[in-house]
Amino acid sequence: MTQKELSYLEDSISHEESIIKICNNMINSLSDENLVSFIEDEVNVHTNILDNLMELLEEKSNG
Repeated sequence: MTQKELSYLEDSISHEESIIKICNNMINSLSDENLVSFIEDEVNVHTNILDNLMELLEEKSNG
């Protein structure tokens, strides 16, 4: 993996972490259960993406 590709991967991880944080903050401020449910689903989607990116990073760092 080139340094540029690694940088893209690190940026993607950072973006996913930010999205998850924003969604979790939003959940705490919402009263509409339908919206809460929708945002929780989005947190799950982005958590899965983050997990996949972290696995990829770990694979590449281990050789």
